[in-house]
Amino acid sequence: MLILWGMAVDTLQSPVGPVGGITELSVTGMDCSNCARHVTESLQSVPGVHSAMVDLAAKSASVRWNPGATVQPESLVQAVTEAGYGASVVEGAKSKPDEGEKKLAGWEFTLWVGILGAVPLMLGEWVFHVMDSPWYRWTAFFLAAIVQIFAGAQFYRGAWNQLKSGRSNMDTLVALGSTTAFTYSVWALLNGNGAHVYFMESASIITLISLGHWMESRVSVRASDALKKLLNLAPQTARRVSANGEESITPVAELRIGDLVALRPGDRVPTDGEVVEGDSAVDEAMLTGESTPADKSPGKLLYAGTVNLNGRLLMRITATGESTALSHIIAAVQRAQTSRANIQRLGDRVSSVFVPIVVAIALGAALWWGLAPESAANAHAAIAPYLWPAHPPAGKFAAAFIIASAVLIIACPCAMGLATPTAIMAGSNAAAQRGILIRDGVALEKAGDVTAVVFDKTGTLTVGKPRVVKTWKAARIMSLIIPPEELAAALSAHSTHPISQAIAQLSAERKNISDWTEVRGSGVEGNWNENGTIVNVKLGSLAWLRDSGVNLSEGEAFVREWSAQGATLVGLSVDSALVLLVAVKDTLKTGAADVVEKLRRQGLKIHLLTGDNRLTAESIAEQVGIDRTNVGAEVRPEQKADFVRGLQQRGERVAFVGDGINDAPALEQANLGIAVSRASDVAREAADIILLKSEIEAVPEALGLARATLRTIRQNLFWAFFYNAAGIPLAALGFMSPVLCAAAMGFSDMIVIGNALRLRRWKG
Repeated sequence: MLILWGMAVDTLQSPVGPVGGITELSVTGMDCSNCARHVTESLQSVPGVHSAMVDLAAKSASVRWNPGATVQPESLVQAVTEAGYGASVVEGAKSKPDEGEKKLAGWEFTLWVGILGAVPLMLGEWVFHVMDSPWYRWTAFFLAAIVQIFAGAQFYRGAWNQLKSGRSNMDTLVALGSTTAFTYSVWALLNGNGAHVYFMESASIITLISLGHWMESRVSVRASDALKKLLNLAPQTARRVSANGEESITPVAELRIGDLVALRPGDRVPTDGEVVEGDSAVDEAMLTGESTPADKSPGKLLYAGTVNLNGRLLMRITATGESTALSHIIAAVQRAQTSRANIQRLGDRVSSVFVPIVVAIALGAALWWGLAPESAANAHAAIAPYLWPAHPPAGKFAAAFIIASAVLIIACPCAMGLATPTAIMAGSNAAAQRGILIRDGVALEKAGDVTAVVFDKTGTLTVGKPRVVKTWKAARIMSLIIPPEELAAALSAHSTHPISQAIAQLSAERKNISDWTEVRGSGVEGNWNENGTIVNVKLGSLAWLRDSGVNLSEGEAFVREWSAQGATLVGLSVDSALVLLVAVKDTLKTGAADVVEKLRRQGLKIHLLTGDNRLTAESIAEQVGIDRTNVGAEVRPEQKADFVRGLQQRGERVAFVGDGINDAPALEQANLGIAVSRASDVAREAADIILLKSEIEAVPEALGLARATLRTIRQNLFWAFFYNAAGIPLAALGFMSPVLCAAAMGFSDMIVIGNALRLRRWKG
């Protein structure tokens, strides 16, 4: 059941704490994680801003304002501009995926300009060996100049914007490296001394790095497939039914709440609604991952993007536009993809000081090769036997310029910036396709570190639809003027708790209970007028009744018998005298035991937590394969959080799986909160992961995928650091030419991106 789906994802979309309006921005000039960090910091510095999320791949930003704050989009644009970037306000977030296509087209143009300029130069030097011919040198100058002006424009523009704001980024390194090679070559050409020119290298640097950006953009577009599929689920038109029963094709944007829409077999549901007529099966797999179609009849809810399979349905619209469940899910997936994990802070800290250090190293290498060429050459010769044959540029000035250029190019921190966001994007997409919504990158990170899983019982391990299987009456109930079942039904009728709803079915009579109160996690109580005498009546857990002074000894045999069978025992007292015991039994969810076994195979410790008595709790634990020593019974809502805290104090990183409002404190206390699909609004807001599937089979899948994502992030960061740590000294010692450095940088990016994309095919 997904009745609370839309509301749940809405809370997932929102950060903790109240927020005001949302402003969407299109941002230009961002090329690396440092850029995204600078833009984020500039936006968060604007008064009234609650939070800002920047999407590097989509070139966009989403800003949330504090409640009551004056929304001033122009101040956001000004802050971004002052940081060295461009910004403009856009309406809605739907355009975000299109930005990836625009970015891809931009790099494709740059790449073609580079190819048309660099390839002839490569052929001239590497195939025809005409690099010393005067005509070739001047031809190389003109071709390289075209590449510098048109293909290098993006890099120079980005570097200039950063320079104006007193910062530096990847564009700075590319612009400096390419310009260094080009400037030296122009000097050598005009000097007329016949020295070797490096026009081919300067053009190839920009071309190869543009190739890397083009491939990165293409992969990012592919990685967003799950989001695009969600965006394309809802149809553009619908069959609106008028008051006289006539159908007309109407744009979905013109539909209003309360309108009637007809669905024929094969139609996609245009927006959220409720079935008012007809019976059919609806395929919800694209949104929830459930392969089995859901039966729909009058009163059942329909969700935008799902497919009506075999019957005609008439639905009444209950939500439109951004209020639909599909829109909330899209927003949640976008948020997860653009979020930042704590582990990314390491890369951010390094990147923030990386460029100045690299420029200093490049300058030092240039001075070394230019002022002390013999010392540099000796160092190169001493290491060469252990590496590979390499020939530094002839001449101290050429060596100084070209080796400095190589250092600047090899050091571009692209891989470092891509390491975390690409893995988060791929992991969140893979999760969304499986009906798992992850709040953000931090949630993914926390899920990957979990060591223990605590399950709530009712509605989580069990179906959550209990039924009364047996009742027991006290021997002395002659003073009651009505059967105790009627009194129990009257007390429970106003409660939404599943057990209360089951007991309410004991009688159709509804006696008047005054001063009715529900004690969270314990039961309900009130006053009842019995022949002019007001008596206090309580219906709830045996632990609560015992603490209230009710003597339960008379019903001990009944309690033992049905607790051993896994039933939940509820008692009814009148003025502290026990008059009725009710055995309520829920059905274990199909596959609950398999879920526990899969989690155990992942090396996790499994616990069961419930407000039921210990006999019942241990019976359920035995059925699903949880050790009795890992059972917490007769636990009140506030004590559930204490139970989780106790595990944490023993060094465990705890995931709590729950579905009810009583679980919210434990979900908040846990390192990772997981809410199942029927979870209440409060539980979902406290959760880090929401399972849209109706069963708990997705729990091991979610944790396994999160662990794989975290492992991928660590692998990517290791490679990025290793690449830069090894590449910079090799370039400074003359073992890597600028062209080889540019190719190596692109190869590094592809390793990081390819490693992240493996998550799309992850199988637990």
